[in-house]
Amino acid sequence: MDRLKKFYVNGILMTVVTLIIRYVSVNFNIYISNKIGAVSMGIFTLVSSVYGFALTIATSGISLATTKLVSEAMGIGSQKKDYNTEKTVLSVMKKSLLFSLSISFATAFALFLSAPFIGKNILGDERTVSSLRILAFSLPPIALSSSLGGYFTALRRVYKNACVQIFSQALRIYLCVVLLGSTVAKDMESACVAIVIGITVSELGGFIIHLILYLFEKRSAQKSKKSVPADKRLSGRLIPITVPVALSAYMRSALITVEHLLIPWGLERSGTSRDISLAAYGTVHSLVFPLILFPSAISSSFAGLLVPEISESDAAEDKARIERIISRVLKTVLIYSVGVAGIMMCLSGELGSVLLGSEDSALYIALIAPLIPIMYLDTSVDSILKGLGYQFYSMIINIADASMSVVLVWLLLPRFGIMGYIMTVYFTEIVNATLSITKLLMVTKAKVRIFDWIVKPILSVIAATGIMNFLTERLSLFATTRAALFIHIFIIAAIYLALLVLVRAISPRKIKASIVNFLKT
Repeated sequence: MDRLKKFYVNGILMTVVTLIIRYVSVNFNIYISNKIGAVSMGIFTLVSSVYGFALTIATSGISLATTKLVSEAMGIGSQKKDYNTEKTVLSVMKKSLLFSLSISFATAFALFLSAPFIGKNILGDERTVSSLRILAFSLPPIALSSSLGGYFTALRRVYKNACVQIFSQALRIYLCVVLLGSTVAKDMESACVAIVIGITVSELGGFIIHLILYLFEKRSAQKSKKSVPADKRLSGRLIPITVPVALSAYMRSALITVEHLLIPWGLERSGTSRDISLAAYGTVHSLVFPLILFPSAISSSFAGLLVPEISESDAAEDKARIERIISRVLKTVLIYSVGVAGIMMCLSGELGSVLLGSEDSALYIALIAPLIPIMYLDTSVDSILKGLGYQFYSMIINIADASMSVVLVWLLLPRFGIMGYIMTVYFTEIVNATLSITKLLMVTKAKVRIFDWIVKPILSVIAATGIMNFLTERLSLFATTRAALFIHIFIIAAIYLALLVLVRAISPRKIKASIVNFLKT
């Protein structure tokens, strides 16, 4: 299987797996919200904000560093016959796993000891202490799995990562359902404890599967008969790559944590009670954003695979291939995300009431949906920049993004309430994406065809949703069930694609030729 076909196979596989996992996750969040209530979801979201910061420290950018170095070793090995790729990769993995183990244990120990102080003095809710302590035990297995996941991504064996994700998700859901259905979850605090036990045990199980898969892979790699030693210079770059990314990630994660802690505070200052503030916070972050980001499973799955592809091409100095990849990515993501945004805006009411079971969420979906093209494109651009070695630049932009978020949340939420948060999201997402895209266009010769990739898709999706609204009103075909909602989505998508072909934004012949060549490969 050649490199192009392997990229598409891995991308399709990860897309399917990610779609399944996100679909299950969205529905599971709905189940948990109905089971424990919006206030408990708000408490769990507070815990998650601190846990996210601890997780950032525990993983410290090791997945990106591992993927990049293993990909570079493969790229150099393809150019030099006397290069021992296998031993170099093993050398990189030894340092990667040791680094992950050391920093994750230190982070877990610190979180466990500081949980009472964080819960009482920072989160202002003693009900979070037990959950934080339990989650501390999940940090080492997650960090080690992150390292192993980066290794399999570089080797284009993402199906192994997919197996681990499916297993972990299934185990998590099973444990949470069992624990929430038992007498363990008798109040808000114990309900959160039940959820975090499921998370911790599932992450440990996922790591065990990851480790078994790696040991089989390692045994195969050790069969190399080359007498050339490993490239120690390459493995020695692990820390120089990881530390800058890690430090910037710490800063950004800390700022995001502060932002999330300020949101309930800001909502209270706007005149809302604490429980209502937690409920609104939980609705936006636990229901609306997962739904908004759900379709990005398709674009983000391929985006994650761009890092090894770009890194390997960059190491081989194949500039032409890099520019081809960038142009295809920008075009595909823009056309896809504009369509998703249009569908979300058109069906926001139905998505909120029918899918999420929350009429309050419909307004938030409609307000955030126009940002979808910017959010989806920014993810892909970040992956390309990381593959080109500009991961530190990306992190600086993300730190600036998080800093602006903290300031705006502090200023706007007490005055405008939850709408102030929506305003904050708009401003920071636009600034982040603008800086990232500008950097990409400056360091490459890629060009954006605004009319074909943006204007035509926008006009097409406006027409597609308009046609659907006309048919719905005239034929009284309202989406009152999930089946009807999915049919509406499918019809709008079909009309949108037909219009894209009609205005020549996409070419059926090129798509057909690509599919035929792919199948023949």
